[in-house]
Amino acid sequence: MATIVLASTSPFRRELLARLQLRFELAAPNVDESPLAGETPAATAERLSVAKARAVAARYPEGLIIGSDQVAHMGDVRFGKPVTRENAMVQLRSMSGKTVIFHTGLCLLNARSGRLHVRGVPTEVRFRELSDDEILRYLDKEDALNCAGSARSEGLGISLLESLRGDDPNALVGLPLIALCEMLRAEGIPLP
Repeated sequence: MATIVLASTSPFRRELLARLQLRFELAAPNVDESPLAGETPAATAERLSVAKARAVAARYPEGLIIGSDQVAHMGDVRFGKPVTRENAMVQLRSMSGKTVIFHTGLCLLNARSGRLHVRGVPTEVRFRELSDDEILRYLDKEDALNCAGSARSEGLGISLLESLRGDDPNALVGLPLIALCEMLRAEGIPLP
């Protein structure tokens, strides 16, 4: 069986992939994640998922390489990883009472054949009205500085939300497992 490689340093993606009970390796993709001029958020997420897979393919010429990227946006406004508490506060204030799309791009690259499977999986997230006190309490309790949009739905961030709508709840965390299973089966990986 081909080596499965997750082209990511994200602990969230690693935890999600581990749910499939497949052996896999991790590789840092080292890709510039800046959007291109005029590029839609969906196109950015999908392009970067492919770029991440291709960035590590040379190290695994027989591998099945998984790349994934997520862009959170509300209209033309994009929400990246806040990195600082102040940025997280600004992001959460601006998303309060609004709907944000988290578009997750997924790529499975068969390095041997060059075959690519690419899919975009959007998740519509409705934030409830948030007071500054609620946001501050959340940021005191949750390390949300390394996730797009500052809200970790798999943790306490779920308390900030009013609703979620999408095809795969794992996509919001960063790795759409339903689509990935379909791609892996297409490449001959046996899954239940």
